[in-house]
Amino acid sequence: MGYLIQSECDQRIAKVRNLLEEKNLDLALVYYDEFNIGNGWYLTGWCPQFESGAVVIPRKGMPLLLGGPESEPFAKLDSTVTETRNFPVFMVPDEEYPNAVIIDFPGLFAELNATLGKVKRIGLAGAGRMPADCYQGIANGFTGVEMVDITDDFVSLRYLKSKWEIEQIRTAFGLADLCYDAMKEAIVPGASEIQIAAAGEYAARSRGASGFGFSAIVGSGARSSAVVPTASSKKVEAGEMVMLGLSPKINGYNGVMGDALPVSGEYTARQKECMKYLHEAFCMTKDMLAVGKTGREIDAPARAYFAKHGFGKYLVCPFVHTIGLHEAESPFFGPGSDDVLAPGMTVCVDISFFGHPEFNGVRIETGYEITENGAVPFSPKMDKLHTTI
Repeated sequence: MGYLIQSECDQRIAKVRNLLEEKNLDLALVYYDEFNIGNGWYLTGWCPQFESGAVVIPRKGMPLLLGGPESEPFAKLDSTVTETRNFPVFMVPDEEYPNAVIIDFPGLFAELNATLGKVKRIGLAGAGRMPADCYQGIANGFTGVEMVDITDDFVSLRYLKSKWEIEQIRTAFGLADLCYDAMKEAIVPGASEIQIAAAGEYAARSRGASGFGFSAIVGSGARSSAVVPTASSKKVEAGEMVMLGLSPKINGYNGVMGDALPVSGEYTARQKECMKYLHEAFCMTKDMLAVGKTGREIDAPARAYFAKHGFGKYLVCPFVHTIGLHEAESPFFGPGSDDVLAPGMTVCVDISFFGHPEFNGVRIETGYEITENGAVPFSPKMDKLHTTI
């Protein structure tokens, strides 16, 4: 059973076609793979394993899913776009599929010209993420066609979430709450980081998570300075703090939780002071989540606060980012951002610093739906936890 409902798919394809009309383009070719999943998933609710691919949306006519033969049966079952074509450039290198029908880009170009009329201008989304062979194959195959980069315009279609998308995100944050409880309970002296991660992953998968936005973050002691440390075999020790992060997905949409917890069950006096700084910065940032605020406005108060207390040089990440098909995706509301917060956006407040000589690395994170009346927490539980000083 696929993850994306057809009505959402139809609305999104209509948005792409409006973009094509505005820019006088004959079709859009949207590249994606397992590491750049969002743009393709937005249209199909699906992504191949092992292979890569693209979605072709003509201004008029039938959408096509380009990929490889190993994922073709999977696509026909789960993708909302089921008309497929197979290309060597999207396949596992050197693998053979003697019973598959495989074409090339000149063949696709001829087919599109026959079905759509003369193709003169195409828009590419995700071209910067394509392998060189893929881009060259398209360029050589679409002889005489003007290729226009529409990545930014395409990605902006994902900025404002539909009611259905917000429902998926809210459900995923509910799973993240359960992951947090399970991982917190697993933190005892002598437990390995992998065991702690497994507790959270099981809590999510056993309750219907469709995947994870990133590999579980579990970093204890000095390992927490690694910013996004995946769980290791290291055993946590009394007196340390453990930085946690997990991002369960529902129907491809992410929730997330992040915190730093004491292995001994209680923070030391200095650890309490550390967490007080994070919670105060969190509250400052949450208070800035108002419609019409720019990224640089949202980011400024907590950044100045951290600089005042000597943490400025340990800041790695901005404090607010969007969440959706990726745990962190555009727009990012950092210190140089002029992106504007708008109703229908879904964002995370993500307060952190790394490489501190005493506290190593720490992060607290949860998410909000932006409405005309303010920021509504996806997780009232984590909102209360992170805004309690």
